[in-house]
Amino acid sequence: MQSDDYVVHVVDDEEPVRKSLAFLLTMSGFAVRMHESATSFLEVAPGIGRACLVTDLRMPDMSGVDLLNHLKDAQALVPAIVITGHGDVPMAVAAMKAGAVDFIEKPFSDEVLIDAIRKAAKLLDRDTSDDLDAATLQSRLDSLSERERHVLAAVVAGLPNKTIAYDLDISPRTIEVHRSNVMAKMQARSLPELVRMAIAMNLQGRKR
Repeated sequence: MQSDDYVVHVVDDEEPVRKSLAFLLTMSGFAVRMHESATSFLEVAPGIGRACLVTDLRMPDMSGVDLLNHLKDAQALVPAIVITGHGDVPMAVAAMKAGAVDFIEKPFSDEVLIDAIRKAAKLLDRDTSDDLDAATLQSRLDSLSERERHVLAAVVAGLPNKTIAYDLDISPRTIEVHRSNVMAKMQARSLPELVRMAIAMNLQGRKR
């Protein structure tokens, strides 16, 4: 899909951020439209046509997650990417449940955002060939040891390494090793991708 087949709508309350993203995306060949608030975007959302959304998480009028929930309630299916400088796993889970296709923490490289937008744009034509079926996810989950399953559930629940280590009575360094093994066995390229897998399998809050 060509980047001029759709418009990237950027929602951020900080003008310098909007201008920076507008410059980056325009120079990368995207058609871009800026919005200073979630409310202003919602006013035009019904008629935006083929579009992707890049929204900040923390904004004064409405959070990025609330914005996505409003769009979902209105059945306005716009592939969305949430960006934040204050990211953590519970926020990522909330964003993914609200329909975000990716969750990116600041500071991020230009390539990370551009790749996320292009991936989101595939959904405009319902190109979901990268989606994993339940059997594949279950197979990957079955490859985890019992301890790795505990670590996976704790990570997705948003617990920090020190808390997980204390709960399991092992060292934080060992938790890091288990987290690395979980990412490798689940074939997750990022934390948001691991969270999406957990949501798909309803693993949030489960210990095993």
